Amino acid sequence: MEESFQTAKTALGLDQHQHHRWTSWHRWTTLAILAHAFLAAATATVRAANTAEPGLIPLTVNELRHLFDALVIEPSRRHTDQLKWSIWRRRHQARARASHYARQALTEP
Repeated sequence: MEESFQTAKTALGLDQHQHHRWTSWHRWTTLAILAHAFLAAATATVRAANTAEPGLIPLTVNELRHLFDALVIEPSRRHTDQLKWSIWRRRHQARARASHYARQALTEP
C-alpha cells in the first residue's frame, strides 16, 4: 500500500495541488488515483501478454507513464527516439539486475 501511495504521490502529482477546499482535494486525489489505476492496469495487461524481449525487464508503471507522456501527451518529439530510449533503459536495468544478483551470489556463504 505504501509503495503504491508513494508512486501515486511522486509520479502522478498527488502532492502537487494546493487544497483550499475539500471538493478540490477530492477531485484532484480522485484524478491522480484514476491515472495510477489506468497505468497499473495497462502494465498488468502488457505483463500478462508477456511480450517483453529477452534481456529486458518487464514494463513498469513508471516506464509506461514516461512512454505515455512522450507518445501521447507530447507527441511533438519523434516516437522512435522515445521507444529506443525505453528499450535501452530496460535492457540496461536488466543487465544491472543480473550483475547485482551474480555479485550477491558470490558474496553469500
